[in-house]
Amino acid sequence: MSDETTRQPAGPCIVVIFGGTGDLTKRKLFPAFCNLARAGLMPARFALVGFGRSSLAQSAFQDRMAESLQDFAAGCSLAGECQRLVDGVEYFQGEYDDKTTYARLEKFLTDLSAKKKIAQNYLFYLSIPPELFGTVVTHLGNQGLLREEGDLWRRVIIEKPFGHDLASSRQLDATLRRSAEERQIYRIDHYLGKETVQNMLAFRFGNGIFETLWSNRFIDNVQITVAEDLGVEGRAGYYDTAGALRDMVPNHMLQLVAMLTMEPPVSLDGDAIRDEKTKLLRAVEIPTAANMARDVLRGQYAAGSINGNAVSAYTDEPNVRPGSKTETYVALKLKINNWRWAGVPFFLRTGKRLAARATTIIVEFKAPPYRIFTASCAKNLVRMNIQPNEGIALRIGAKVPGPNMRLSDVNLAFTYKDYFGTAPQTGYETLIYDCLIGDPTLFQRADAIDLGWQIVQPIIDAWRGSSPPLLCTYAAGKWGPKEADALIRQGNYYWHSVEDPLVPKRRAAREDTIGRVAPRPRPQEVSHEHL
Repeated sequence: MSDETTRQPAGPCIVVIFGGTGDLTKRKLFPAFCNLARAGLMPARFALVGFGRSSLAQSAFQDRMAESLQDFAAGCSLAGECQRLVDGVEYFQGEYDDKTTYARLEKFLTDLSAKKKIAQNYLFYLSIPPELFGTVVTHLGNQGLLREEGDLWRRVIIEKPFGHDLASSRQLDATLRRSAEERQIYRIDHYLGKETVQNMLAFRFGNGIFETLWSNRFIDNVQITVAEDLGVEGRAGYYDTAGALRDMVPNHMLQLVAMLTMEPPVSLDGDAIRDEKTKLLRAVEIPTAANMARDVLRGQYAAGSINGNAVSAYTDEPNVRPGSKTETYVALKLKINNWRWAGVPFFLRTGKRLAARATTIIVEFKAPPYRIFTASCAKNLVRMNIQPNEGIALRIGAKVPGPNMRLSDVNLAFTYKDYFGTAPQTGYETLIYDCLIGDPTLFQRADAIDLGWQIVQPIIDAWRGSSPPLLCTYAAGKWGPKEADALIRQGNYYWHSVEDPLVPKRRAAREDTIGRVAPRPRPQEVSHEHL
């Protein structure tokens, strides 16, 4: 992983985006390349090629890119580096499953390399339906476009989903590995490109005060929430066959768990970090039939209201199968069976059409072993906001000024926006740059993908069996099914609100008496029912 002192422009290369006319390219990838160019991190010798099936003139494709930058690249005025990027973009038309297309592509790239005097380093970005990953990589391999000679490199980026279950994931990996080496395959997870996720390494391993507390000796429980207020938004064709579990847990959420809890790596080398994440995932206890009914819950949103606007039920969404039993919400409790984390419950929840958009990690610490205050403050916790309003807060108890001993919960907080300022970001800049320089740290390795599917496969099997568990319902605009409260209360816990701002806030102080021990009142619970 590169640091600020070593961030130099990437070396010469040609990037080919399969799916060059698609939505991801328009909204994220073109703006990300533009932002990298404005930051001075793009190669001096570089070419960007859009690969599409549509018959499109070069000028028309350039117009599409210009529109993309104007609409989605913050602050882009189509001048300087942005304009040069538009002027230099190329378009290549072909079919994904036609070997003659790849022969033409090889000649096209060879000629382009000679014309622009660019070394034949190729990055192929597969922004296409996942069922085409194996097809495209196989054709690239057969045509020799992934062959590396001398100092030249060839790399492939693929987007999730990496299969739809354990068997399909392994089949995809076997197909990819017949044409490319593991070091050439970059499995992208855009969550790992977010600043707060990357900051977990600095937060834990760069601050002795936290690393010494980061274990079951001091941490009571961990909660990870990935909430969306949107529905399927035109993705019903994919989502209705995937659901919340497959879409979020084996990739995004387990990667957050691994980053948060892995052992210190020996260096910032990509494989050193990925080795530790993989070891952590091996320690996650795989759900069994005995505990699944107690520790796993699925739900689906019904009609409701978000921000005062009426919202239809999931089964009334366009292109969703009538009577679909696909879950739009999942909550589960995980255990990590290793020396550091034994006994600490990890509660994960994710869903669509919830009350707000938020990705938040809350690490709650144990109470002091002996309470000298009548009514102590709530437990200390660290809160990491991944999105939106990226930042970190530490909740502590403090004395309110005055003659009486009065305590109040306060937040010691910072946000990236307020402290560091903002830079144009789509979430893909760091990941694309790292791929260009050959840094695999933030990309998933095959063994980690396999372990993620191993953890959720028993749940998939139980849900598609002859006696699947109850599919709970929740009104759109709430925080999920009421049964999720019962799941977490089994251990005398409660879901923390994820809507509190990362700023110090005034709270009513509690007057306590020194020297007298009294039972500590339980913090007010945050229930799905009244949010």
